[in-house]
Amino acid sequence: MNGFAQYYVTFLGDLWNNIVEWFQNHIAIIVEVFYGDWAGAGGYFQKLGAAIGSWNALDYIAFILVLIIDLAFVFLLVVLLVQLVRRYIKFNKREIDKDSLIEEVSLLNQKVVELIDEKNKILAMRVSQIGAGTQGAVDYDGGSSKKKAENESRFSKLIKVDQEAAENPRITVMNQSDMLDLSDLCDRFINYSASQLKLFYKKEIIARWFAGLATSKVLILEGISGTGKTSLPYAMGKFFNNPTSIISVQPSWRDRSELLGYLNEFTKRFNETDFLKAVYASSYSDTINLIVLDEMNLARIEYYFAEFLSVMEMPDPSEWKIDIVPISDVTDPKNLINGKILIPQNLWFIGTANKDDSTFTITDKVYDRAVAIAINKKADFIDAPYTDNVNMTFEYLDDLFKRYQNGFNLSEVATQAFNTLDQFIQEKFKIAFGNRIMKQIKLFVPVYMACGFSEFDGLDYMLTFKILRKFEMLNLTFLKKELDELILMLDRLFGKEQFLVSKEFIADLKKMA
Repeated sequence: MNGFAQYYVTFLGDLWNNIVEWFQNHIAIIVEVFYGDWAGAGGYFQKLGAAIGSWNALDYIAFILVLIIDLAFVFLLVVLLVQLVRRYIKFNKREIDKDSLIEEVSLLNQKVVELIDEKNKILAMRVSQIGAGTQGAVDYDGGSSKKKAENESRFSKLIKVDQEAAENPRITVMNQSDMLDLSDLCDRFINYSASQLKLFYKKEIIARWFAGLATSKVLILEGISGTGKTSLPYAMGKFFNNPTSIISVQPSWRDRSELLGYLNEFTKRFNETDFLKAVYASSYSDTINLIVLDEMNLARIEYYFAEFLSVMEMPDPSEWKIDIVPISDVTDPKNLINGKILIPQNLWFIGTANKDDSTFTITDKVYDRAVAIAINKKADFIDAPYTDNVNMTFEYLDDLFKRYQNGFNLSEVATQAFNTLDQFIQEKFKIAFGNRIMKQIKLFVPVYMACGFSEFDGLDYMLTFKILRKFEMLNLTFLKKELDELILMLDRLFGKEQFLVSKEFIADLKKMA
């Protein structure tokens, strides 16, 4: 036992001496570099003093210039280090603030759920009281009220749609002047909107609108407030002689019942929404139907609109059915089959979105299935001649889209360039062109070209809002070099005068870094 104790004490002493010696050696090196080599005997200053005596005028000038350059280099190095430290601190602070905001939003959402539950309990109590109070009225009139209730449908608004369609069936009759190609259709809408509605739009925005309709049943109009996002689908409804339904999204929306309504188990009546009525009414229409979800990102889109996003992914449009009630009834509306409503092909959902602190971020799940159209500037005044709207069936517009889409293939130059660009983006940013995006490109680009723009213009726009938009979720602070390389790659593949929308978007990303 004594032998081990002596060994262990000796071992600890040697270890401590080695640690002390290590620190002494490193401190000596630091002192030598920052003091001894400068001010010590035989240091830099002594060597400089010894050398100065043999210098001429040119040597002194060279010495001053080199000294200035060295000091400038050290200064710039210090500034760079300070900036890197500040950016790192700022980035960490931003992430911490973001986490705290997410936590606060979660708490607020929980409070909303509790308030909604409380409201439903109060409504249930009131309904039960009303039911008890009206029982005598049924007995007083000899049961006529009860008989009337048995004959009434639980869908009063939808039944009214059935009745109006039966009494005044709408059939769209197209004149020869209404049979336009896509480029003329864009021009006619621009002139109609300017001359009759005093709303002004650039042709590139309208071309993206029609190309978007040809690509997806969901369009997102995004940008700053007051640029005409809601006015565009409103004007389109007027233009096609079929008013647009505008639904205001509320911040409290959390599920499909806010959008479609729900069956009240106490009254046995369905609480129908204007959105449900608009979807149902479009099944009786033979023209273009638009439903606007105004400020759609005030609530989480993937919560209240999730079922529509999933259903419309099915390849067979006859399967685009939404469950409304679990069990059908003989008094249900005509086009409500087995408690399900079919989303017709002549219907598009248009969402408007502002990007500010009061809204939720639109997720990739939504963006990938929709076509986004950025409207950030008001168009200039157009002195357009008086122009009438059009009578156009959905069938005609759909055939117009398919006429340009069928058989379309990207040019060989564009295909090779896009493949190279795909590999570059995968390598540098870990983002790839998926099958869904490539399919949308093949639907969007030919229609955009038919509206009067080039193939590269269509590819430029789809690259920006399908691929580059995903970069907003990356740590851009550390990707400035890669973004510069991406601009050079676009110049090399397509030319400096092409893909201007993408380059402008990349420049904005660099400012965000």
